[in-house]
Amino acid sequence: MSYTTAQDILDFVEDHNVKFVRFAFCDIFGVQKNIAVMASDMPKALAEGVSFDGSSIAGFMNVEESDLVLKPDLSTVTILPWRPTEGRVMQLFCDVYRPDGAAFEGNCRGILRGIVRRYKELGLTCNIGAECEFYLFESDDQGHPTRIPLDHGGYFDVAPLDAGENMRREICLTMEEMGLSPEHSHHESGDGQNEIDFHYANALKTADNVMMFKQIVRAVASRSGLHASFMPKPLAAQAGSGLHINLSLTKDGKNLFEGDIAPDSTAGSFMAGILAHVRELTAFTNPLPNSYARFGACEAPRFVSWSRENRSQLVRIPAVTGESCRMELRSPDPACNPYLAFAVIMAAGLDGIERHLHLQPPVNKNLFAAHTADGLESLPATLTDAVALAKASALVQSVLPAGLAERYYAEQERRSAELAAASDPAEFERNKYFLSV
Repeated sequence: MSYTTAQDILDFVEDHNVKFVRFAFCDIFGVQKNIAVMASDMPKALAEGVSFDGSSIAGFMNVEESDLVLKPDLSTVTILPWRPTEGRVMQLFCDVYRPDGAAFEGNCRGILRGIVRRYKELGLTCNIGAECEFYLFESDDQGHPTRIPLDHGGYFDVAPLDAGENMRREICLTMEEMGLSPEHSHHESGDGQNEIDFHYANALKTADNVMMFKQIVRAVASRSGLHASFMPKPLAAQAGSGLHINLSLTKDGKNLFEGDIAPDSTAGSFMAGILAHVRELTAFTNPLPNSYARFGACEAPRFVSWSRENRSQLVRIPAVTGESCRMELRSPDPACNPYLAFAVIMAAGLDGIERHLHLQPPVNKNLFAAHTADGLESLPATLTDAVALAKASALVQSVLPAGLAERYYAEQERRSAELAAASDPAEFERNKYFLSV
C-alpha cells in the first residue's frame, strides 16, 4: 500500500496498534537522530510538524536561532519489528525546515532531492544500489563490546568458520519485514566481517535504506549480545569495510549502461565526470581519519581509474546483463552520510554529462600490486588532504550550502587535529569511533 496522506498514516497507526512514532532524521555527518511522538499526538504532528532544538544537533544551528521543524515523508512509514508488539513503534524519515516553512540548509535529504530533480529535468533517472560491509564483535560478561571478532572466517566461508550465518539471516528477514529487499549476504574477507547487499532503487530511497540498514544491523546484533561496527578499518590487520555504490542511468525506459559504453555516450560522460571529481568528493564519501587506512589495501582502491570486472579499480563495470548493468564506485565507506555522498557523486556525474566529458580508456591491470601507477592520480592520503581538495572544489560549492560545508569541514579538521595530538593515534581512533560508527 502507498501512504500519501495524513489520514493514511493515522489509519496505519490505528490498524497496527502503534503507540510511539519515531520522527527520524540525521545530522550533517550522517548520525541518525529521532524524537518519539505519542500516537495520540500524531494528528497535530502531521499537520504542523515537530519542533526541536537545532543547536543541540551536530552541524545544525547556533543557540541564537535554534528552532527547527521535522516534517515526515509519509512514504517512508515502517514498523520497527525489534520493538514490543504491544504498543508498537513506527518510524518515518523526516525533512528539516525552519519555523517559517523555509528550507533548512542542513536538510541532507533535501540536498539529494534537489540533485534528483536536476536529473529528471534531463529525462534521466539515476538508480543506486549499495553493498555494505560491517564487522561483528563479541561482548563481555557485562554486555560491553570487546574487540574480539565473532569468528575467524574468510571470504564466502561457511560454518563453523563463519559464525555470522544466523545473524545475517535474521538481518535479512528483518529487512524484508521493513520493506527493504536484500539480494546477497555472505561472510567477507576479515575476521567477523560480513556483507549484505540490497536491490537498487532511486537515490533518495536507497539513502533512506542505508540509514535503515545500519539501524537494523545494530539492533539485531545488540539483541544477540554482539556489537556491530561500521568503522571503515576497525582492525588494522584485517580488511576495511566499504560501502560500494552501484549506479545506473535510465532514459525512456532504457538502461544506458547496457552494452558497450562509448567514451562520448551519456553513460561514458557520467563516469568521466565522477572520475574527474572523485578526489574532491572523498571528504564526503570517506569522512573519518580512519577511512584513509583502508585505501590501497585488501581490495580497497587507491588510484583513480576504471576497468571492466577488475576489482583493483576505483570504478568497475560488473559482468552483468540487462537491468543489472551499472558502474560500481568502490572507494566510499559506511561511515559516510549517504545523502551527501550520493548527492556529490551524482552531481559529479551530471557535470560530466552536461560538459560532454569523454571517458578515458580503461586501465586493465592489477593496481593492488602497484605502489605507483604512471599517469594515474591517487585518492587523498589523509582526511586533511581530502578536506583541502573539497574546499577548493567548484563542484562541491555548487551543490552544498556554504554554511553546511563550513561546519562539515570544521568538524573534520577538528577530528584530524585531535588524532594528530593523540599519544597513541591508533588506540585513540579505535576508542573514538569503534562504538559510535
